[in-house]
Amino acid sequence: MATKTKKTQSTIIDLTANKVLGLATKANDLALNTTEKVVIKSFSLTEKGMGISSKIVKKGLKASAKNQDLVFNALETVKGKAVKFLPKFK
Repeated sequence: MATKTKKTQSTIIDLTANKVLGLATKANDLALNTTEKVVIKSFSLTEKGMGISSKIVKKGLKASAKNQDLVFNALETVKGKAVKFLPKFK
């Protein structure tokens, strides 16, 4: 009878260990899949954000170029008028 009790306890321990191992494996798989989804989504959002940032920078550079052209045109106009009227003051 003593062997039967040890065998039964051994079997219960083995079953419990196998269940715990199975639950740990499921939890690990769930964590791995969730982490993978989060990483993929973050890469996707980062790519999208970089694309938007690139467009904004390009538009900003175009606006900056237009403003620079306006400033230089105004300076050329002032320079032309100064060259025309400064000799009269000498």
